[in-house]
Amino acid sequence: MWYRFFPICLLFTLVFPIDIGAQEGDPAAGATVFKKCAICHVAETDQNKVGPSLNGLFGRTAGTHPNFAYSQAMQDVGKGGLVWDETSLRDYLHDPKAKVKGTKMAFVGVKDDTDITNLIAYLKQYSK
Repeated sequence: MWYRFFPICLLFTLVFPIDIGAQEGDPAAGATVFKKCAICHVAETDQNKVGPSLNGLFGRTAGTHPNFAYSQAMQDVGKGGLVWDETSLRDYLHDPKAKVKGTKMAFVGVKDDTDITNLIAYLKQYSK
């Protein structure tokens, strides 16, 4: 009996696709959010400031950007397998000290999920 409904269900999914992928943000709005980060970080170029460069961040193992003195905690989570992707960065941006206990980053985090989504979209532009 289920086979009678299968073509209808298939047609329904083709006509009304559901995006269950990652959220897409607004890079322009993310640039505004990044102003809070720009005190310590750079995304456009591969130069460190008080914090490490975020240029090419996605796919990078945590605590490994050259010529930056990371906290032991950040180095340890990198050695433990933390690689920056949308999920790990979202968790870190929401509460840095909870994600990496002992991080040197003094920033308390971004509490608004839309701001985080937009910030990730902004940073992705510099990770290609």
